[in-house]
Amino acid sequence: MQSSNGRDRGAGDGSECSAENQQGHGAASRDVTYEDPWYDALASGRGEADGTGAPAPVVPPARGERGGGGVAVHTRDVYVEVQRSPAFQEVRATYRRFAVPGVAAFLAWYMGYLVTATTAPGLMARSVTGAVNVGMLAGLGQFLTTFALTWAYARHARLRRDRAALELRWDTQELARGVRGDAS
Repeated sequence: MQSSNGRDRGAGDGSECSAENQQGHGAASRDVTYEDPWYDALASGRGEADGTGAPAPVVPPARGERGGGGVAVHTRDVYVEVQRSPAFQEVRATYRRFAVPGVAAFLAWYMGYLVTATTAPGLMARSVTGAVNVGMLAGLGQFLTTFALTWAYARHARLRRDRAALELRWDTQELARGVRGDAS
C-alpha cells in the first residue's frame, strides 16, 4: 500500500489501514489515499529527504529568518528597548522588593522548622492539647504560611504591578506591530 505522498508503506509494520484487515474490503481499500499531510510524517522529523534528494534541515528556520532575519532582529530590538526602559525597571524593582524578602522569610521559617524538628525532638513532641503537639502545629503553620504568602503575593501584584505590566505589554505589542508594519 502507498501513502498519500506516494511512499511505500512496507509490509507488516502495523501501519496498514484497519479496513484492509476486515473481510469484504479487499482491493478497494488498498487504493485509499489520505489528504492529511501529517498522516505519513515521521515522528522524529530528522534525516528525511526534502524532495530534492538533500536531507531536510533539522531545525526549520524561524518565521522572521526566511527573508534574511529582518523582522526578527527589529522585534528583538523592541524588546531590548522596553527592557531598558525606566517603566520596566520599576516593575522589576517592585517585584524584587516583595519577592526577595518574602522568599527569604519563608525559607528561614522552613529551615527553622526542619532544624528544630531534627535537633529538638523533645520540644516538637511536647503536647499542646490532647494528641496535638508542637510539631503538628508547626507543620500546619507551614501550610498556612504558604497560603498567606500566596495571597499576599497576588494582592501585591494586583495593587502594585499588574497595571504597569499591562501597560508595558500593550506598548511592547504596539512597538512590535509597528516594526512588522514597517518591514512589510
